[in-house]
Amino acid sequence: MTVPRTISLGFLAVIAVGALLLMMPFSSSNGDWTNPIVALFTSTSAVCVTGLSVVDVGTYFSFFGQVILVALVQIGGLGYMTATTFLLVLIGVKFGLRDKVAIQQALDRTGLSNSADLIRSIIGVTLIFEITGIFLLLPVFTPQYGIDRALWLAIFHSVNSWNNAGFSLFKDNFIGFQTSILLNLVVTGLIIFGGIGYGVLFQIYIYLRDRFQRKPERVVFSLDLKVAISTTLILLIAGTVAFFLIESRNPNTFGNLSWQNKILAAWFQSVTPRTAGFNTIDIGKMTNAGLFLTIAFMFVGASPGGTGGGIKTTTLRVLTSCTKAILQGKEDVLLYERQIPLNLILKAVGVLVGSIATVILATILISLTDPNIDFIQILFEVVSAFATVGLSTGITANVSAAAKLVLIATMFIGRVGILLLIGAVLGDPRPTAIHYPEENLLVG
Repeated sequence: MTVPRTISLGFLAVIAVGALLLMMPFSSSNGDWTNPIVALFTSTSAVCVTGLSVVDVGTYFSFFGQVILVALVQIGGLGYMTATTFLLVLIGVKFGLRDKVAIQQALDRTGLSNSADLIRSIIGVTLIFEITGIFLLLPVFTPQYGIDRALWLAIFHSVNSWNNAGFSLFKDNFIGFQTSILLNLVVTGLIIFGGIGYGVLFQIYIYLRDRFQRKPERVVFSLDLKVAISTTLILLIAGTVAFFLIESRNPNTFGNLSWQNKILAAWFQSVTPRTAGFNTIDIGKMTNAGLFLTIAFMFVGASPGGTGGGIKTTTLRVLTSCTKAILQGKEDVLLYERQIPLNLILKAVGVLVGSIATVILATILISLTDPNIDFIQILFEVVSAFATVGLSTGITANVSAAAKLVLIATMFIGRVGILLLIGAVLGDPRPTAIHYPEENLLVG
């Protein structure tokens, strides 16, 4: 079995087990069996760290069901290969070349060495950030809910924030905490660091450690770090300004807030489309301009190696750099004085075309099954599912069973990755030894 098939089937297996557990009477708050489609949708959304839900998870599922949900989100955020490899490391099993190749493809790495140490580091970083988030969120929930309930609320939302999933135990998500500076900063901080990529975090850690120890060696940051951080900052700042300007006069979202709270809400709304799915405003009451801007940010998503989805920030930068090179009449695509290889450019184009095709197909299918829903709402829901975001205008629970199945498939494709899924279907690529003559073609 090929590595892409192993990863794809692994995610399917986790989703199936999660769906079976969520179907059980002990997972629902009323003790009844859960509807199979509801269980499958919720399990897929959790494993794919999306956060879309057809039910109110805070009241529909029992405490045990919520624990299962958190476990599925954690496995989904780490990735099937990371989670299973960590278990192998714990029991002392040595893995060979095939396992290392699987880890390489799952984490989008270039090398095969030190795979076990990498997995340990990823688990360690995950626990450090999630535990820190729990302690910081406790003061937010304790005054209103008491220490016992607040602890579970902090655990649930810290895990979901770090893994860029949007599940919330509150019926209105975080609208009730719209003006809480601590919650806004903690949740957005976890979302950003969770989505920036483990490789970037490790490089930042090494840089800070060397600076603290005053080592004379100069740290050379990778192109991944430069592109991920710069693109993320640009998108966050541009998004905050854009949402502030677009929604400031909308009385249903930012309009009735103070200037400070408008900025806070705009910041949160700029961060959460980076595949997190939490919201401090009613998404369904945003203007069409605000909804379309959110769709654009959701489609881009987070950075490679992180817990988020979308086409990734690096793909966006490669494509924009290609456009810049063409406009400047250059034949080489450059990023930070580094030339981007052709195979990487082709991969970026493949990701974009495959992603657009998936979104278009899913949107058409749901438009056929649910013609009574507005197009902008359908497109929003599909992009949210594909980019594993979890934001919704409020139609998730009301779409038909056929539309739910389309969204399930879309979430799975978005989490596994369009290229990896195609590789799983077609098998290992076989480069051809035949080269054909070149000929120009009119483009544009």
